[in-house]
Amino acid sequence: MTRARVGVFLDRDGTLNEESNYVRTPDELHVIEGAGAALARLNNRGLITCVISNQSGVARGFLTEEGLTPIHNKLEQELARGGGKIDRIYYCPHHPTDGLPPYNVPCDCRKPKIGMLERAVAEVGVDLSRSFLVGDSVVDMQAGNAANAKTILVLTGYGASAREHCASNGIHIDHIAPTVVEAVDFILNNLDEEEKLK
Repeated sequence: MTRARVGVFLDRDGTLNEESNYVRTPDELHVIEGAGAALARLNNRGLITCVISNQSGVARGFLTEEGLTPIHNKLEQELARGGGKIDRIYYCPHHPTDGLPPYNVPCDCRKPKIGMLERAVAEVGVDLSRSFLVGDSVVDMQAGNAANAKTILVLTGYGASAREHCASNGIHIDHIAPTVVEAVDFILNNLDEEEKLK
């Protein structure tokens, strides 16, 4: 039996690309400098890379699920310029109270719930307990904790305010990094240390 693989779960807005209060078109998506090259380092280590993104803009009527496709295509193209590849993109189009049917419903996929991470377990065989979640928001940290993954808060996007909220409310963060680039440094160093202990 093969061992389940290590996954790196990355939030989208504010983590891989600049936060812009609902990206509605590909032109509004601007990748964080160095993100593609950072992802390439994860790819080269054989780690599974997954985007997990709350996209309640769909529920709110700002764009459609079909409208997310060209946005995600641009994300993948921009990351590829730096040599990086995403294995899976998961998103939640729902909001529990706001927006339009059929999307204005409680769901199991909206972070801080872990439905998107569980899909990765089912589809690509990720071991959550050996995996990492990188994001800029409180719900990212909560989802990582709920999944028993290591959490890395980046200070891009909403990261600075999320750090204060987590500190005030006892929400665990394993590491704080300026950007996704330094988050990847932490991940690879962590795995190197794990290898030494074997």
